[in-house]
Amino acid sequence: MCVATTLDAVAQRRDKTTDTHLVGHVTDAKTHEHIAFATIAVRGTTLGMATNQGGHYMLANVPYDTELTVVASSVGYDPVEKVVTLKAGKTLELNFELRESSVEVEQVVVSANRQESNRKEAPTIVNIVASELFDRTSSANIAEALNYQPGVRVEYSCSNCGFPQLRINGLEGQYTQILLDSRPIFSSLAGVYGLEQLPASMIERVEVVRGGGSALFGSNAIAGVVNIITKEPQRNLLSLSNTTGVMEGGLTDISTSLNASFVSNDYRAGAYVFGMIRDRDAYDRNGDGFSEIPTINSETIGFRTYYKTSAYSKLTAEYHHIREFRRGGDNLDVPPHEAEIAEKTRHGINGGGLRFDLFSKDYRHKLNLYTSFQGIRRSSYYGAGKDPNAYGRTIDNTFVAGAQYAYSFRKLLFLPSQLTMGVEFNNTNLIDHMTGYDRHIKQLSQTIGGYVQNEWQSDEVNLVIGARLDKNNLIDHVIVSPRANVRYTPIKNLILRAGYTSGYRAPQAYDEDLHVMAVGGEASLIVLDPELRPEYSHSVTASADMYATAGKVQFNVLVEGFYTSLNDVFTLVEQHADAAGNQVLMRTNADRAEVRGVNIEAKAALDANN
Repeated sequence: MCVATTLDAVAQRRDKTTDTHLVGHVTDAKTHEHIAFATIAVRGTTLGMATNQGGHYMLANVPYDTELTVVASSVGYDPVEKVVTLKAGKTLELNFELRESSVEVEQVVVSANRQESNRKEAPTIVNIVASELFDRTSSANIAEALNYQPGVRVEYSCSNCGFPQLRINGLEGQYTQILLDSRPIFSSLAGVYGLEQLPASMIERVEVVRGGGSALFGSNAIAGVVNIITKEPQRNLLSLSNTTGVMEGGLTDISTSLNASFVSNDYRAGAYVFGMIRDRDAYDRNGDGFSEIPTINSETIGFRTYYKTSAYSKLTAEYHHIREFRRGGDNLDVPPHEAEIAEKTRHGINGGGLRFDLFSKDYRHKLNLYTSFQGIRRSSYYGAGKDPNAYGRTIDNTFVAGAQYAYSFRKLLFLPSQLTMGVEFNNTNLIDHMTGYDRHIKQLSQTIGGYVQNEWQSDEVNLVIGARLDKNNLIDHVIVSPRANVRYTPIKNLILRAGYTSGYRAPQAYDEDLHVMAVGGEASLIVLDPELRPEYSHSVTASADMYATAGKVQFNVLVEGFYTSLNDVFTLVEQHADAAGNQVLMRTNADRAEVRGVNIEAKAALDANN
């Protein structure tokens, strides 16, 4: 009742003006030059804007007679926070000096606990693939940019169609949960080619968490979490860009993007619109007539928009449409069934989401309501030996809805803390028909889950304890997945972390089951054991994160160990060939498996401030 009353009171204030303003500028601490398009935000509210081309800002109708934390940030700089209290009807000048960050450790991340937090103070290690990396490496999509991320390996499991999967902590792609704006709408079908289908033009950054992380994410986040954050409008702009890559033999990979951003004068509403066209030629490295890299033709269009209904509430919507054609094998100019080996897919993808955020005036309450969807239509050919029966059609619809509430305690037991709880419903309906192979999959997967987590935090310590309860319609009992993480900073430049996570995978079709391998002139099909049981996991991680400066050089060294135990582990067992002569592999349960290893990262960069 207390929460409902507080939030209702906030909602009633949405149209009130305060005539209390913040003005100022943002400059470079070393050169004293003004920084254009830096972000100014009031923590715990929806108030925010970007500085103009001269580095100045004016934030109107700011709350008064209450303590506010104002944050200034810009790409390539460490963010700066200042705490102020404004008086009614007055204007306060608040200026910021930002220092360049050579080794980026002060970035704000959300994948550690679904709340914005400083990367260095997060309870788990969050690595960031920023938009600048996409630009510097000319990466057209997520898969290409993740090749430059330590501790992560992008593997292409099929040279005919370019089926990528992300290997984290030694585990295959199915053990990693991929999120879009923190929402789990990447289904098994989307996971087949999804890392190559989302273009760089729609991505603000990608956050990578190695290990299961928070209880707020799904219990299938075993190896790690990849959170794709889409771009939000910050200022008015229009941009056109083209990247042309030339491969051996004059083959090309051409990507053209058109992006536009619009923001209202009072910064209460904005929209970011993106579009991209990509054409890539197939590449045959050894001249045997069979492609190592498939041809791709894709088109993407979409938008992200927001409306701030008050200083403490915000409505956000996102939509994207992707059309993609890809083909690999030999004789790419003839119909697939006239080639010796052909893997061809044509995707039509429509996805989007709606989110409403509501804060209380004292910043102690936060409510988040959200829903997301994604629909995929795929026509495919996976065949060999000029097989006319290798055509298929797949329909996949995913729907997610949930609510999350967070409350900040000034002190709970021994430290300030934040309690987070929520519920989430995930529905995926998959229909896959390959009539010629007599393969028909009709799979309805529904999971309703609830979670609770408490995070105690100080400058020296973070302690996160939580658990998630999931009921999947393919499993006859409720699964409880406890998780815990701790950060300890004994000295300023040494951060120690440790974590434990448990999780499971339901007995259902996964991404590789929806991809037919053509090997040695034969098609290879995966079927599910009728007695397939859930797979359970337990993971432990420990790390030391060290920072140092020697002269003008900043260093960051990270040493991380991991161990994962899998019980009733899924494995593929070769069966007899089917009536059409195709190789059949059955997904069944083995006893257990263990994966252990060490990640070592080292970064060095010139300190731009010295």
